[in-house]
Amino acid sequence: MTLYNWQERTILLLTEKNNTILNNSNVLVAGLGGVGGYTAEMLCRAGIGRMTIIDADQIQPSNRNRQLLALSSTHGKRKALLMRDRLLDINPELKLTVIDEFIRDERTNEILETPFDYVADAIDTLSPKIFLIRQVLKNKLPLVSSMGAGGKTDPGQVKIADFAETYQCNLARMLRKRLKNLGVRTGFKTVFSPEMIDEETMQAVENEPNKKTTVGTISYMPAIFGCIMASVVIRDLLDMEIELAKRPCRRNSRA
Repeated sequence: MTLYNWQERTILLLTEKNNTILNNSNVLVAGLGGVGGYTAEMLCRAGIGRMTIIDADQIQPSNRNRQLLALSSTHGKRKALLMRDRLLDINPELKLTVIDEFIRDERTNEILETPFDYVADAIDTLSPKIFLIRQVLKNKLPLVSSMGAGGKTDPGQVKIADFAETYQCNLARMLRKRLKNLGVRTGFKTVFSPEMIDEETMQAVENEPNKKTTVGTISYMPAIFGCIMASVVIRDLLDMEIELAKRPCRRNSRA
């Protein structure tokens, strides 16, 4: 691949050999909200040469406190198309596939026929998240999945761990219950925080079949989750060491 001046600082840090590995890698990013938007951009800026991005949503006014794509000028616009334009402005030679749709079971299988080098899951809706995780593991693709960033304020508590080692995370607990019934207990990395959520930061949602509650969020936490997700992808692609957190003694923690 042609060497671009904009990648000089990456090469200085990682070496030209490792930069070439990133240039030749193919990554899927599912979900372009508060977490996934930052994941996709950090991967692009790191020099990932081929990407597929997925999101069916459009920008809402409430997204503006935390989502990279959300501006007063982008309300109502499609996230996938906004991210397409942004990524290609960063790297015009990025080989980019854009999927502007809500992925369901059969469509997920079609997408995963592509031999991705890594999958980054930032989906925040339970059913498609579960199906994606199951199918990615079935296809034996490397996976990192974001757990819940809502209701959290302390960056120091964000951790990387195998799925089986997550704790004190509501989303991880729901996923464990559902994935256990599908025979999935471990085998992929997660980014999560065990910081306890104040129930007063949660609000019941009506008339939305895919969402039961809205959780308060602060600007920086989804961004931190997304950047750490990108770091996991990059470091795994380059066979760099990643320190994984361990679940503490069960009697001292909530599942």
